[in-house]
Amino acid sequence: MAIIVNLDVMMAKRKMSLNELSEKVDLTLANLSILKTGKAKAVRFSTLEAICKALDCQPGDLLEYAEV
Repeated sequence: MAIIVNLDVMMAKRKMSLNELSEKVDLTLANLSILKTGKAKAVRFSTLEAICKALDCQPGDLLEYAEV
């Protein structure tokens, strides 16, 4: 099983850079990069909420489940 993070897709749809998102959600570039590349082991609901607010999307737009 795998959770796929589509953060890069939503950022592209909203034409938002990693730097801009980092400022809006008050997260370091390093932490956002880890999440964007799918290497994160966990994500806080408060972080997910902030990202959804900044990108005007739903959690399901960012996270996807796929059997491997």
